Amino acid sequence: MRIEEIDKNFVPASIGDLQLHYLEVGAGSLMPRGLAWYEQDKQFCRLPQAALSSLSEGVQGLAWHTAGAQLRFKSDCLHLALQVELRGPSNMPHMPASGQSGFDLYLGSGRDKQYVKTAIPPYGADKFEQLLFSQSQAEMQEFTLNFPLYNGVKQLRLGFSPGAELCAASPQAVKNPVLFYGSSITQGGCASRPGNAYPQLLAQQLDFQCLNLGFSGNAKGEPRMAELIAGLDLAALVLDYDHNAPTPEHLEQTHYPFYSLIRARQPQLPIIMMSMPDVDLKLEAANVRRYIIEQSYKKAVAEGDKNVYMIDGFKLFGKSYRDACTVDGVHPNDLGFQRMAECLQPCLARVLRVEA
Repeated sequence: MRIEEIDKNFVPASIGDLQLHYLEVGAGSLMPRGLAWYEQDKQFCRLPQAALSSLSEGVQGLAWHTAGAQLRFKSDCLHLALQVELRGPSNMPHMPASGQSGFDLYLGSGRDKQYVKTAIPPYGADKFEQLLFSQSQAEMQEFTLNFPLYNGVKQLRLGFSPGAELCAASPQAVKNPVLFYGSSITQGGCASRPGNAYPQLLAQQLDFQCLNLGFSGNAKGEPRMAELIAGLDLAALVLDYDHNAPTPEHLEQTHYPFYSLIRARQPQLPIIMMSMPDVDLKLEAANVRRYIIEQSYKKAVAEGDKNVYMIDGFKLFGKSYRDACTVDGVHPNDLGFQRMAECLQPCLARVLRVEA
């Protein structure tokens, strides 16, 4: 028996006989954000097409996952629907389809945004259409739609009620984007929906554009990746790839050089170094890795860097119910991500010069 047959709360909103005008995402007021090279390549890809062949096979594939991508626009539409073709069906046993392949919608501007709904693909589907929003009277609203964390998008269209106005969203408080480079945790595994991954939580709380370069199992501090990051005009960089360094030796050999390559190109860029959050089941190993990152930080400070900061991963999950912060002892759930965002927010707000 299908759950929606016995509990109507699980039935997706029906489009039924609604008359909708569909627009292709990728132009005008429907230009995606959070994809640094979209304007150049016109692809739902987190890395530039010309650079993919110079990166690992894992990064080449994961680059098509749309973590951090979003749409922001204003409209007075009575109805808003989504029509999407994904790169594949949901297939992760420890992450809900709503986070892996869903789109979540918020209303409001600046920091005053309210979650409305998540569009979730049916079981086994890679194409679906869903009604996201309805209102009884035409009123101009600001919409933010977050893309899937662990799936890619081949085609995306939004359906608006006929005659609806569509225009650009309000400018964000922070002009340039904040980039997060790191592991599966950075990418958003295993949030229940895209807006609950810690980079997106921070982007909403502090009102900035997020560039998520989390590459599950494949962020290893490669010089080529540092070069790509160094070429972007950023407000801040969060360096969070501890988890993907296969050994402490690899972390030690790559961490400071990765920072140093970026710092040479961008002397004033605020850089926040982080160690891994899931430490309780591997205290000794986590201590070793934290020490390596701390040494990178101290060396940078000793060389006169006044724009480098460190977040101790041992503090990211807080003090109480730490074992309730992950789905599998490693990947945060929504509670874990919320605590990570709360821990990181004061430092990030300070470097962005906005109120925490």
